[in-house]
Amino acid sequence: MRLGVISALAEEQHGLIEAMQSPYKLTHGMRDYTAGKLWEIDAVCVLSRIGKVAAAMTASILVEKFGVTHIVFTGVAGSADNLVNVGDIVVADSLLQHDMDASPLFPRYQVPLTGLSHFESDLDLSNRLSDAASHFIQNTLDEVIDAAEKREFGLNRPQLHRGLIASGDQFIRSGAQIAQLKAAHPALLAVEMEGAAVAQVCFELGIPFTVIRTISDKANEAAAVDFMRFVKSVASRYAFDLIKAFCKASV
Repeated sequence: MRLGVISALAEEQHGLIEAMQSPYKLTHGMRDYTAGKLWEIDAVCVLSRIGKVAAAMTASILVEKFGVTHIVFTGVAGSADNLVNVGDIVVADSLLQHDMDASPLFPRYQVPLTGLSHFESDLDLSNRLSDAASHFIQNTLDEVIDAAEKREFGLNRPQLHRGLIASGDQFIRSGAQIAQLKAAHPALLAVEMEGAAVAQVCFELGIPFTVIRTISDKANEAAAVDFMRFVKSVASRYAFDLIKAFCKASV
């Protein structure tokens, strides 16, 4: 395995490069790719930046130039379900692009010429990430998040969820928008801006992938403020320990 680890923002990957054994950096396409060993796993870490095009380009380069064989996208997302709360973790079983609409030429949400609207993540990778997330919630969360932060963000009982994540080139910050998306996709758990683009690239290149998201906000009118507070205060510690547990379990 050569693992590609993608995040959109530096805070979502904080500490991983510092944890690498024998790291070396290559700059390509205005991105820094850092290769080395993460807990005995051959890995390449990179920040994609925000949005579907940026994420798709990054995933393609990871495969074609750096030879990664598996990809994990880790970061934060907005909740799209009343039972999914700030601090919860969502592992994608499938992903769709909620802003894809080539109708009437193709059905709405279907990616033209693929016949698909939903791209399924790799079951083995998703299961291993889910196990890592469960271990983090049960055994590590109390060590890395202090009591004041738990009270501030309501992190006393975070939950793990598996299911549908939707991506689009929009920062969702409207309860009405979420209601519309939920009506169209009742199984939807979370919304973000990159995962489904990575999913399409990996599908077309035959690369196993999975996406894990920590819920930073409720994708409502307060989302922008909640997102930035959560990313700066909490997200980096989630991401580091989740990837650490995943890599150790994959050796």
